[in-house]
Amino acid sequence: VALKRMLNFNVPPVKNSTGEPVWKVLIYDRFGQDIISPLLSVKELRDMGITLHLLLHSDRDAIPDVPAVYFVMPTEENIDRMCQDLRNQLYESYYLNFISAISRSKLEDIANAAIGANAVTQVAKVFDQYLNFITLEDDMFVLCNQNKELVSYRAINRPDITDTEMETIMDTIVDSLFCFFVTLGAIPIIRCSRGTAAEMVAVKLDKKLRENLRDARNSLFTGDTLGAGQFSFQRPLLVLVDRNIDLATPLHHTWTYQALVHDVLDFHLNRVNLEESAGTESTPAGARPKKKNKKSYDLTTSDKFWQKHKGSPFPEVAESVQQELESYRAQEDEVKRLKSIMGIEGEDEGAISMLSDNTAKLTSAVSSLPELLEKKRLIDLHTNVATAVLEHIKSRKLDVYFEYEEKIMSKSTLDKSLLDMISDPDAGTPEDKMRLFLIYYISSAQAPSEIDLEQYKKALMDAGCNLAPLSYIKQWKAFTKMASAPTSYGNATPKPLGLFSRVMNTGSQFVMEGVKNLVLKQQNLPVTRILDNLMEMKSNPETDDYRYFDPKMLRGSDSSVPRNKNPFQEAIVFVVGGGNYIEYQNLIDYIKGKQGKHVLYGCSELFNATQFIKQV
Repeated sequence: VALKRMLNFNVPPVKNSTGEPVWKVLIYDRFGQDIISPLLSVKELRDMGITLHLLLHSDRDAIPDVPAVYFVMPTEENIDRMCQDLRNQLYESYYLNFISAISRSKLEDIANAAIGANAVTQVAKVFDQYLNFITLEDDMFVLCNQNKELVSYRAINRPDITDTEMETIMDTIVDSLFCFFVTLGAIPIIRCSRGTAAEMVAVKLDKKLRENLRDARNSLFTGDTLGAGQFSFQRPLLVLVDRNIDLATPLHHTWTYQALVHDVLDFHLNRVNLEESAGTESTPAGARPKKKNKKSYDLTTSDKFWQKHKGSPFPEVAESVQQELESYRAQEDEVKRLKSIMGIEGEDEGAISMLSDNTAKLTSAVSSLPELLEKKRLIDLHTNVATAVLEHIKSRKLDVYFEYEEKIMSKSTLDKSLLDMISDPDAGTPEDKMRLFLIYYISSAQAPSEIDLEQYKKALMDAGCNLAPLSYIKQWKAFTKMASAPTSYGNATPKPLGLFSRVMNTGSQFVMEGVKNLVLKQQNLPVTRILDNLMEMKSNPETDDYRYFDPKMLRGSDSSVPRNKNPFQEAIVFVVGGGNYIEYQNLIDYIKGKQGKHVLYGCSELFNATQFIKQV
């Protein structure tokens, strides 16, 4: 909503106005591009009158009779470039929007350039948009993507980090969260764990919100903010958790569609990039192998299949794609049949009498053509994506890993020794083996003995693993042992429904033979459990000493005793140090069972296990 208002020169867009939109140019930097691209497609931009969208630092030609809307971060180089645009008189008028608040001195730089270029009247509006975060789903957001190594897990947890570096990281995170609440138009009640990076974020955010509320004239939370209508009278709860409370989940192999796509494919800002294999024809000796085609697909909120199945276990997804395909084929055959009847010559009396009955049918068939084509596009898209995922599951035995890790995390009996799993040459990549071992190491109540550990290390090295992550996890475990008892993951193991002995049906695209059909039992991950305790006001040793901040109270108090005893309806969970789709899905599944409650999931960055292991 905020974006659309901005693209309409900061006036709320009017519905059903017959007037054509004003044609304009959109100029953004990489930050702006990342914020807009998951939310608005090129077609939607065009409907709003955006004919061109260009990067600020690209070479741009002058278009003197068109207004330009800028959407950029207020950095030195961006401001310099905007001043240059003014001097070169590139556009008819300039609407300047800053993603995050701009400082007084930088505003003066722009003003001076405008005076120098004799273009004061052309700078129409200057706005701080407070949109410094990326929305990936209706209920999920992530901070920034451009220099995310600044706020990464590794940056926050480096042993040699200085206080000033830590301050900078925390300020970056707080600035984005502040923007998020300005856009929501709500002041949260903040809870966080003690002695973690999450606590530092909480203290700073509390202070920033408090200062903004004090300054009544310039407060961003009075009057008609955009989101004021979204929340009931009750204020939302913001739970700040630290990644370190649970390091097993980001390493875990997963079984639901969206999380699998993120784990094994290249999936970023809601776009998945696939390499298509270029056929298996033998290439003559000496010829260069064929290049693989790259294809990218957008998986967005308008994709009904994705919305419905992104949280389903993979075998269900494969079956649904197959069903969709069959229903599509039936419709397609009907259209073909009618067409061939229409094509019959006029001598045949039978055909003519049938004609009138069929005209109505044909009209309805033709009118549903665009819908059919869209359906076909989605089926093709998910057939390709699901096939790519399936290849990974089969070649790396991911179903076996998933089941085994679930057993470790729920402390059930294991049917195969860990050493066998690691030394099995057919199962998984070195990274898969490392992930499995780290989960075992994190989840076990006491660390394996030195002798056992040496055996494991040898097996891991023989499998080609890099042991660097282990040494970090070892230190982390020793450190957290002093701080707290190990988290338990509940006791629910997936029940295998036996193997897919039968191929689903002949001619199916997905030969699932040998892949286990695992059914998930709902179990709450640590992050979901913490949210449940705080949202429902349950007493639990895990969360009883969480700090409580209320930015609306005049004096900040350091209590962990909540003043408000009612359960919350709305909550935002934010993971400092990075999040993943497994936790997001777990929260969504948890909230489905609670009527009238909403949860949003946010994180400082979104990583899959590969990216996380690299940081560790």
